[in-house]
Amino acid sequence: MTTPDNALSLTIAGTPDFGSEVLKSLYRITGRSTVELRRAIQGGEPVYTAALFGDHHIHVVPRLEKTAAYLEGLGVSFTVHEWVDGERDEISLDVMRQIIRTADGGDG
Repeated sequence: MTTPDNALSLTIAGTPDFGSEVLKSLYRITGRSTVELRRAIQGGEPVYTAALFGDHHIHVVPRLEKTAAYLEGLGVSFTVHEWVDGERDEISLDVMRQIIRTADGGDG
């Protein structure tokens, strides 16, 4: 998967075998096909990546937030990564939210 230089991503911990309802819900939130989602989960890859500061920022960040909220609601463990200049670091959900507020012009 190609990742933008500056992005936030969510990766599900482990390799849970979600039923079709969960995958359909993730599809509706992320826009990724159930096949892509299943492949990402099984491969330990991000289920959703949101490029920051680009043309699509306004569309992808809400999907990132909804994906995190959905996974939290299910009690599914996941990690959040911040990609800066192509380098990936794990961050907390709170830090992700602060980055989003800052990127949206909030006071962080």
